[in-house]
Amino acid sequence: MKHLFRTFSCLCASFLLYIHPAIAQNSLKPNIILIVADDLGYKDVGFMGSGYYNTPNLDRLAKQSILFTNAYAGAANCAPSRACLMSGQNTPIHGIYTVGTSARGDAQTRKLIPTKNNEILPDSIVTLTETLKSAGYYTGIIGKWHLGKDPHTQGFDYNIGGNMKGANKYFVPYENDAITDGPKGEYLTDRLGNEAVKFLDEHHEKPFFLYLPYYAVHTPLQAQEDIIAQYKNKKGSNGQDNPVYAAMVQSLDANIGKVLKRLEDLKLTENTIVIFTSDNGGIRSISQQDPLRAGKGSYYEGGIRVPLIISWPGYIKPGTRTDVPVTNMDFYPTVLDLLKLPAKPFLEGRSLIPVVQGVPVAERPFFWHFPIYLQAYDMEKDNGRDPLYRTRPGSAMRLGDWKLHQYFEDNAFELYNLKSDPGEKVNVAAKNPEVLAKLKKMLKDWQVQTHAPIPTQKNPAYDPNFKPKFKVRGDGGGD
Repeated sequence: MKHLFRTFSCLCASFLLYIHPAIAQNSLKPNIILIVADDLGYKDVGFMGSGYYNTPNLDRLAKQSILFTNAYAGAANCAPSRACLMSGQNTPIHGIYTVGTSARGDAQTRKLIPTKNNEILPDSIVTLTETLKSAGYYTGIIGKWHLGKDPHTQGFDYNIGGNMKGANKYFVPYENDAITDGPKGEYLTDRLGNEAVKFLDEHHEKPFFLYLPYYAVHTPLQAQEDIIAQYKNKKGSNGQDNPVYAAMVQSLDANIGKVLKRLEDLKLTENTIVIFTSDNGGIRSISQQDPLRAGKGSYYEGGIRVPLIISWPGYIKPGTRTDVPVTNMDFYPTVLDLLKLPAKPFLEGRSLIPVVQGVPVAERPFFWHFPIYLQAYDMEKDNGRDPLYRTRPGSAMRLGDWKLHQYFEDNAFELYNLKSDPGEKVNVAAKNPEVLAKLKKMLKDWQVQTHAPIPTQKNPAYDPNFKPKFKVRGDGGGD
């Protein structure tokens, strides 16, 4: 009887390996490539509906992936979102809310003294990278780190380009001490693509984690002239019509294509998980994401909703699509689950394995906290709560179809139903007192639980009669 049972078990295992190639390769540990675009909007790729930007490689990858239609960044701008991703923790825990000072905009227009910003992810936080390194992975970063001077202190074995800075320019000289200048005319996005290919060539003999956070498509808007020319006479579509930005998106796509092609050449595709997303929403004055409201720096949907696809041939069914809301803080617990590593109680996210497998998951709340100021890019196009700021100090949360915003200056609340109003145009707080009360309590409980700082100190420089001379910010400001 025992012999028959063993024979049956072996046959079942063989069958599983036959229909599920990834299971067979799990003993090798899957390689992981995490690609993060910078400031790429929710609809700035073909697979999310753009009819203007040319992204054939990403569109092809999306067909081989699971596509998340309700994917969120942990924050609405660069550094805090990356800190959320790497730590698996929300902003009140790591204290990174922006790049540089938290007191943005004219002092006379700020009612409160904002919470002090932390610019560096503390080494005491055990990052996703450190966890993978301890599990036997060779770890590399090629691109934008933005969380400290040296990513080696946070678990990376290999670093090209990663430091505290963003990209000041896309053509040599790069003015980045973490990447040597290439030949005259070299384009930074191309360089990072080539460096990623080199990494694969040199480090594919053991399991690897490659974090590939491109600087593109963050400002300054700079692209190769021959690609810009392809868009000069192309008709815009739905608020997307900038030829230089389009050329940057196309270069990003082409260099992701290089990486995917090298995976195929090295026969690594079957045992490599590829994740593609953006660190936050796009700048609305450059590329609109209608019907989503606002853009980068705002906690309306346009500032935090991002494209997300995950590919793993043999494990993830090609062409899968899910509307289940997720966040980039979910990547860390997903990796732990995948590798059967112990769960870490400090993580706010949840494993995406059940979602990928199509298992129904319980509804959960999502929270964002931003106790500082972030001034407007363009008062006519930002579509924020007021023309001076993309956002003022506050919190936001989502539960199911409901989205709640709290603003600390006046303790005002806005409530939206994203199913009927994805553009967050109609505040229905007064019409839904029970929903409002429920979400307010959940948000307050979360703020208390995470010790979220809520600024209350009045700003003595505030002048309600002050009328600033507004200047459109076209440089992105590094935030």
